[in-house]
Amino acid sequence: MTRIAALPHSAPFAPEDIAVLDKVIGRASSTQRAWLAGFLAGIDAAKGDAAAPAAPPAAKTKLTILFATESGNSEALANAAKKDAQKRGFAPRVLDMADIAPAALAEAENLLVIASTWGEGEAPQRAAPFMRALLAEDAPALEGVTFAVLALGDSSYAQFCETGKQIDARLEALGARRIAPRLDCDLDYEAPAANFIDSLFTSLAPQADAGSVIHVDFHRAEGVEISKANPFEAEVAALHPITSSRSESETLHLELDLTGSGLSYEPGDTLGIAPTNAPSLADAILGATGLAGDAAAREALIRERDITTLTPKLIADYAALTGEAKLAALAADEAARTAFIAGRQPLDLFEAFPHRIDAGQLAGLLRKLPPRYYSIASSQKLVGDAAHLAIAKVAYESAGRARLGVASGMVAERLREGDTLPIHIKANPHFRLPEDSSAPIVMIGAGTGIAPYRAFLQEREATGASGRTWLIFGHRRFTHDFLYQLEIQDWLKSGVLNEIDLAFSRDQPEKRYVQHVLWERRAALQAQLAEGATLYLCGDAKAMARDVDATLAHILGGDDAAKGQAALDALIAAGRYKKDVY
Repeated sequence: MTRIAALPHSAPFAPEDIAVLDKVIGRASSTQRAWLAGFLAGIDAAKGDAAAPAAPPAAKTKLTILFATESGNSEALANAAKKDAQKRGFAPRVLDMADIAPAALAEAENLLVIASTWGEGEAPQRAAPFMRALLAEDAPALEGVTFAVLALGDSSYAQFCETGKQIDARLEALGARRIAPRLDCDLDYEAPAANFIDSLFTSLAPQADAGSVIHVDFHRAEGVEISKANPFEAEVAALHPITSSRSESETLHLELDLTGSGLSYEPGDTLGIAPTNAPSLADAILGATGLAGDAAAREALIRERDITTLTPKLIADYAALTGEAKLAALAADEAARTAFIAGRQPLDLFEAFPHRIDAGQLAGLLRKLPPRYYSIASSQKLVGDAAHLAIAKVAYESAGRARLGVASGMVAERLREGDTLPIHIKANPHFRLPEDSSAPIVMIGAGTGIAPYRAFLQEREATGASGRTWLIFGHRRFTHDFLYQLEIQDWLKSGVLNEIDLAFSRDQPEKRYVQHVLWERRAALQAQLAEGATLYLCGDAKAMARDVDATLAHILGGDDAAKGQAALDALIAAGRYKKDVY
């Protein structure tokens, strides 16, 4: 029999009575506890000691929590905020922008919007139809609604938190009343977001009535949960290239051992790696800021601070710290600042405007080093306590200096089998296989965008799914860049994969991409959609994803762009067009 949680020390009994009651109640079954509760109530009723009927509870303050998410951060914050609001006596509901129209907000009394920005100031793809309707001229009036906006973004992009900014301004323009200034959060959003939500709920709390409910948490954690803040050290079980030595884009297959972690994941989920920076880059920054030889500062730069992302805020903060007039002018001139940032990193700033600063000042200028997330390329039904990743090494030259991706450079150049990596799992519930395993799927991807599809195919192999599968895959060259080629060919032979179309861009004079395949196979694609197929897209967000969207809209709407976009929006709303782009 499972023992329930102990009575809290705050229970209205003497300590020795609490011990006795806990001994009895803790071992009682649910039936026994229900009988005891009824028995005691019956005794009170028979003695005439029953409490007078309580006055009807006051109506709870309504709270609508609306989120727009791409990678799941806003959704997780919204669900956590709902739990907090319930404990404070609110009547909260959580809404996904993908599931509603702006007119639904007219019924909201208090509105908390938690919105992420994707890429260059874009709304998350599932929230795009809502945003278009909100910004349209015929958007509904929202007088009587009070609101606050929590915006998530990445300050390395010029349009930082743009979606949240647009929503904040538009809600006010539609007549809603702002009850707290908008908060714009960078990648390290957890603490400021929690403080913002706590402050907002505290300001609204006098209107809420928690009644006489005592909230007791009956769940005791048996251990600390694996998370971004508490990663699991996973051993590297395998690490090897899956491109040829002549490939222009080296890609590695990484296998991590999850034994003992208790971690589980679903195909479509992502895995976060807590990376370390290149020691040589840390040393160069220490030299440029007059801190060479400071071992503690070096360790902080390698493990804790983001030393590869140059942002407008960093330039402005450095200008304020140093009092450098030229730096201040650069920070104030948007065009000049944008041109300087392009292709550069903090080291370039510190070398161009050298000043001696102390370790604390340097740490204060730099953001925390965020995890890097990768689509998981395996199904646990086949690989067990393991997770596989496909990682493309990012290596390029800019502003006269060779550059490496933080995590991909670490994996490619400094990681070895037997080493450990701090990791955690991040669920991606909006990039899942259909619940109906007989439903057809069309998987579109390029480069390491093959990763989640490998997981999908492993899952369908393990479960014996009967749904038709079609893979449209692109990369540079067939000979050097056909990732997981042998496995894919085996799936074709066994029938796990029914059809494949390939687009290797450099194998012919005119480049050929996955969107070209889509257009060539448009009749087959429309037939699959008519049979209920779900479309998936994974890979580069800046070029490929936009081109694929445009091609799909053309296929669905012909020359009528509005019709095509509406059809694409309908697929998104129905959960039949899912993206995992980066």
